[in-house]
Amino acid sequence: MTESGRMRLMIFGAGYSGKAIGKLLGNEGASVAGTTRSAEKGKALEDAGIRPFVFDGVSLTEPLLGELAKTTHLVQSIAPGSEGDPLIRLCGDAGIKALMPKLEWIAYLSTVGVYGDHHGAWVNEETELKPVSVRSVERVEAEQAWQVIAARDGLPLAILRLSGIYGPGRNTFINLANGTARRLVKKDQVFNRIRVEDIASATAFLGGLKTGGIFNVTDDLPSPPQDVVTEAARLMNMEAPPEQPFETADLTPMARSFYGENKRVSNAKIKSLGFNFQYPNYHQSLADLLGSSTWNQRG
Repeated sequence: MTESGRMRLMIFGAGYSGKAIGKLLGNEGASVAGTTRSAEKGKALEDAGIRPFVFDGVSLTEPLLGELAKTTHLVQSIAPGSEGDPLIRLCGDAGIKALMPKLEWIAYLSTVGVYGDHHGAWVNEETELKPVSVRSVERVEAEQAWQVIAARDGLPLAILRLSGIYGPGRNTFINLANGTARRLVKKDQVFNRIRVEDIASATAFLGGLKTGGIFNVTDDLPSPPQDVVTEAARLMNMEAPPEQPFETADLTPMARSFYGENKRVSNAKIKSLGFNFQYPNYHQSLADLLGSSTWNQRG
């Protein structure tokens, strides 16, 4: 912490999840800054209580460097690419402490995609990683790179492996309302999911403790995706769209690739530390979301 005891948080890649994290921690008294790729997107960060800084993924501006010099907590939410993690690339051999001398804790937002396909079996943080897609392979490499840099600089690193993210402005209700929802059926296929507010709460929880480790941040109820659409339609008093066989559905290569991974992801580890999910299953979460005034509003 700073001398005043106030957390100074920097979120690299303050998108959907990053804005939720920043808004929550800002409300809890932290000083929150975040990066966006363009100045035009800065207002969305300001509306969430986040001071915006432009980061193009290639170089750090002087204002951003000045902010990093005061940062105590880092959340890295930018996806890696073929050249690796952009922030680690900028650190080089000097390490993260050279950029952020007051840094006390790092969170890296990853994905349950690193586990790959386990044919519907339960996985936890000790399960062998078998990434299938190129993007998941890149995530594994980025996780490992952050583990190396955090160990070298003696910093606690929390890797949050997130499942399918939804919440206000990004959910099945919106898809039903605009006619794009589909009930795709693939035998025995299940997915986990996670409300964006629970991502924010888990990050705040781990950051407050300055706890390191790998944690699955996901709901309690891995389920067939068509069941979620059916429940959302019921809550909206709408007729659910007809079921479609996955094999004959017209899907983008990326959408189809998600169905190549089938697993049930356990969240027992973070719960064992005392964390409680506010939205542990989609039944409870969808009912709450529709009952709010924000289900169709972007954060």
